[in-house]
Amino acid sequence: MSLPACFTRPEDAREPLPLLLVDAAGFEAWRSAQPASVQAWLKAHAFGPRAGAPLLVPGSDGQPAFALAGIDDVRDPLALAHLPSLLPPGDYRLASDAPARPAAALVQLGWGLGAYSFSRYVKPARAPARLVLEAAPDAEALALLEAATLVRDLVNTPTEHMGPAELEAEAVRLARAYGGQCRSVVGDALNDQNFPAIHAVGRASHRAPRLVELNWGDDAHPRVAIVGKGVCFDTGGLDIKPADGMRNMKKDMGGAAHALGLAQLVMALKLPVRLQLLLAAVENAIGPNAFRPGEVIATRQGLSVEIDNTDAEGRLVLCDALTYAAEGKPALLLDFATLTGAARIALGPDLPALYANDERLATDYLAAGDAARDPLWRMPLWRPYLSYLKSNVADLANSSATRMAGSITAALYLERFVPEGLAWAHVDVYAWNDSSRPGKPAGGEAQGLRAAWGLLRGRYGR
Repeated sequence: MSLPACFTRPEDAREPLPLLLVDAAGFEAWRSAQPASVQAWLKAHAFGPRAGAPLLVPGSDGQPAFALAGIDDVRDPLALAHLPSLLPPGDYRLASDAPARPAAALVQLGWGLGAYSFSRYVKPARAPARLVLEAAPDAEALALLEAATLVRDLVNTPTEHMGPAELEAEAVRLARAYGGQCRSVVGDALNDQNFPAIHAVGRASHRAPRLVELNWGDDAHPRVAIVGKGVCFDTGGLDIKPADGMRNMKKDMGGAAHALGLAQLVMALKLPVRLQLLLAAVENAIGPNAFRPGEVIATRQGLSVEIDNTDAEGRLVLCDALTYAAEGKPALLLDFATLTGAARIALGPDLPALYANDERLATDYLAAGDAARDPLWRMPLWRPYLSYLKSNVADLANSSATRMAGSITAALYLERFVPEGLAWAHVDVYAWNDSSRPGKPAGGEAQGLRAAWGLLRGRYGR
């Protein structure tokens, strides 16, 4: 197993410095047992057992003898995330006699998430500190780290280098890496093969819209469909966004990025399922043939949709993909989308909104999020609000004149395209950090990914 650059094996380490972790529970007992010189050093630097700047403690020769770092919670996946950037560059090994000893899997995941930087266009100011992995790497932890890195990289990449074709290329790469099969329906072929809503949203762009499909696994295993919204840039269409609303719309393919990350986890860890990954990849552009407010467009399911707002495009591309996924009669259908600003108003940037039409599925999803410290918040599919999507000329509208319940009405719209009896969950995710925190650098972010993996592992793992 190849290691990320922030880790090294013992045989490759260069004079690693012991790294001793302390927390509030064990700090005082540890401190009182230290030599007077160490206690004086700690007092002079006002060092306490909280997550913050680590401290290099000198030996009798004046050179660092060990590094000391406080953590807040040994069970937190991000407990060590502040250290790769705060420790001086070099190699470190965890001291076995430390008062605080997080599980190896959490150490590797947190260290890796904290060491991340997006370096495609600019060289990082410094290399992260490297952690020596004394034991064998934890396969699941590194797979989770790799999947989160994939999501971050995809979302951070500007649209000029991450359009519909590039999203397709990522799916092709995964298919080749793990023995899957990938196909795409591109451009006008979307109309020919009955994906009219995807075509309508993407037709104004010079970059052809497409539905990307990856299949993997044994037909004898339960079928799981994962759908991602891949709007690679969203101008808002003719209902154009203001400048500040458009600034970060390279991230509007964050749902597709999450779907790719989860699919990679399923394949890398060989979960016994029959996987179908679907990406509705478009650019919502402005042009002579852009779809217009007031138009009525067709959908794969046969429902007609009146366009109330061209900036409510994500649900349009998803509805065709959800319909197609349901045709395969999966045991479980999941979708991910940066769907509504209303979800962010309700829950803020860190909490993805979870909608589910099945009580057990919702309970299991939330429990998986709690177990992984990757929380979601369930929102109601309050069906009386379907009246907000009423149209006088079509089966339903894609949006509403009212600003009430925007996230809920978007989820209700999607539910219209999920057959009754099919367990389905929709995650409205921000996919972004507005500012940097330990383990959560500013920019693209995987949110709810560990929760989704925990859900699937709990249901289908051996």
